[in-house]
Amino acid sequence: LDHFFVLSARGDTIITRDFRGEAYKGTSELFFRKVKFWKGDPPPTFNHEGINFLHTKKNSLYFVFTTKTNVSASYVFELLNRLLKIFKDYTGVLTEEAIRKNFVLIYELVDEVIDFGYPQLTTTELIKPMVVNDPVMVESPSLANSFKTSVFSSKTISSNAAKKSVHSKGKQKNEIFVDIYERLSVLFNASGYIVNANIEGAIQMKSYLSGNPELRLILNDDLVIGRHNMAGGGFGTPAVLDDCVFHECVRLTDFEANKTITIMPPDGEFTVMNYRINTDYETPFRIFPFLDVVNNYQLELVLKVRASFQKKFSANNVVIRFPVPKNTSKCSFTFNSKVAGQKGEHKTDSGLFEWVVPKFIGGAEYGIRVKISISEGEISKAKKEVGPIRMNFEIPMFNVSNLQVKNLRISEKSKGYNPFKWVRYVTQASSYECRISS
Repeated sequence: LDHFFVLSARGDTIITRDFRGEAYKGTSELFFRKVKFWKGDPPPTFNHEGINFLHTKKNSLYFVFTTKTNVSASYVFELLNRLLKIFKDYTGVLTEEAIRKNFVLIYELVDEVIDFGYPQLTTTELIKPMVVNDPVMVESPSLANSFKTSVFSSKTISSNAAKKSVHSKGKQKNEIFVDIYERLSVLFNASGYIVNANIEGAIQMKSYLSGNPELRLILNDDLVIGRHNMAGGGFGTPAVLDDCVFHECVRLTDFEANKTITIMPPDGEFTVMNYRINTDYETPFRIFPFLDVVNNYQLELVLKVRASFQKKFSANNVVIRFPVPKNTSKCSFTFNSKVAGQKGEHKTDSGLFEWVVPKFIGGAEYGIRVKISISEGEISKAKKEVGPIRMNFEIPMFNVSNLQVKNLRISEKSKGYNPFKWVRYVTQASSYECRISS
């Protein structure tokens, strides 16, 4: 690798490190001009003027490696992801402010990880003894969801509590944070029936326990890996995962017998398990679109969205978007129900109509009626340009797969060792889409 740099959304160079002294001057400007004027989203890797650019974008920041040799792209992206994980472990959050305030620390981390363009140490645990600079902590954006210890305690704590540095000096609380993330991909047809559905899930941990003691994570008893292993009978809905992979620090000696995962946690944040569900499931939202022609210059879309999860849960920051015809002159709308803070907008620059619901209560059904006026052209062609409908949301303390953390045991036996254990469930939309019949 020849060069590593970090750019802001405006193209400002925040971090730059030339590993071999061979990088061209203005490489970062060359990259930014190329991606800024790229039609659509730029690919993660491309060649421009003899330079291979491999990049990822996080929180409006570009993290870029360059090389003039033919290297393995998957190898470079694995290195890039590990480097970003180390940055996050030390700074708490990956934001422009955090990187600017910790630029000396970031340079030190880059130099420990990569020497003369070759990776050396790529985990927080290995580089921790070599790092001498202390991080400057910054406030992270507040999130609607919070950590909750429903199986451990009745107390709650802010979700930003896990965004601390692993390099904190002085005495800090013995805490461990467990996240169960699920990202849903669903495709509905125009009648509201599921065409395709899958779940990408992960159990993530971030440990602030002194001494890194052995952990025993106990999952629900009815967990089944592989549908061919399902047995008949029983009560309730079991958690059935099609396949899963575990972190290298995990031991599975007791997994088959009592669904217990033994973990020797490394420093920083790590993924205990990734899992996937490829079959139909009870989706948290159902979408029902009804598109009609009013006259030769107007279409009407009646859109209903129903939350199928329980009333005790609520989805946050629900955003529903759909394309409108290119020759749309005006969009007017009315809401079918009164919801605090909901709003609709026709975004002329992107050709989308956007409906925002800040909080969607479980079991509720909300609707909107949108009248689309076109300035010219055939109404039949304009009708085909409406849709599909795409939905983004986040549901805290809820998951679709029924995977549950029953208990988390820590092997440390000394008196006075009473760590705090926090668990959080988060369900998000990855690709939640509904077609509209034309």
